[in-house]
Amino acid sequence: MSEDRTQDHTRNGSQDRAQGPAPDPAQDRTQDPARDRPRDQTRDRGHVQEFFGARAAAWDRKFPGDGPAFATAVGEFGLRPGDRVLDAGCGTGRALTALRAAVGPSGTVLGADVTPQMLAAAREAGRDAEGSLLLADVALLPLRDGVLDAVFAAGLVAHLPDPGANLRELARVVRPGGRLALFHPIGRAALAARHGRELTPDDMRAEHNLGPLLAGSGWQLTSYADEDTRFLALAVRTP
Repeated sequence: MSEDRTQDHTRNGSQDRAQGPAPDPAQDRTQDPARDRPRDQTRDRGHVQEFFGARAAAWDRKFPGDGPAFATAVGEFGLRPGDRVLDAGCGTGRALTALRAAVGPSGTVLGADVTPQMLAAAREAGRDAEGSLLLADVALLPLRDGVLDAVFAAGLVAHLPDPGANLRELARVVRPGGRLALFHPIGRAALAARHGRELTPDDMRAEHNLGPLLAGSGWQLTSYADEDTRFLALAVRTP
């Protein structure tokens, strides 16, 4: 990857090194944590930071075989050289290498996560060489309207405090006709079993729920796969 310029991003007192071209962020905007009461701890910003922060250092070792699934999902996403793509809730940056390969040296890759320890693990793994890392809440992104071509989100939707509003925020930063990928390296049933739960009809990731949720948030569902080895829903930004 060629490096066009280096830019520093500061969020909440933490500074992350950014490599490669990146969209100019809009003015800083902060989220009011009391705006929406979370439905459960996994959707509360503080608990998300606490939960994932405590697990960040060992995250990649816990799921060592997920790399090929990320690469396959990115390959199906339809990115083109020169595209500008955000990995929303990037965690340790497992998708960044595949995203960089898809958009090439002329493209822009951003990784945004609300947990500093996850971004630190991404840097320790050298994945900051693939794009810019932003300490930012995907519920209120420091990016201009329509600046991106695509958003890739792995394991994110279940942790959104207000899925409709948060998906609209992702739509805000993507141009009309741009793309969204909601991904998980295992399917809904396998994930529920991993956590000792049973699937219920109100699971927001079920196709009959996700399609209308996306439609009300600026997206049109175009492809849906829920298999033992992956979950991948693709959508297009509506005008």
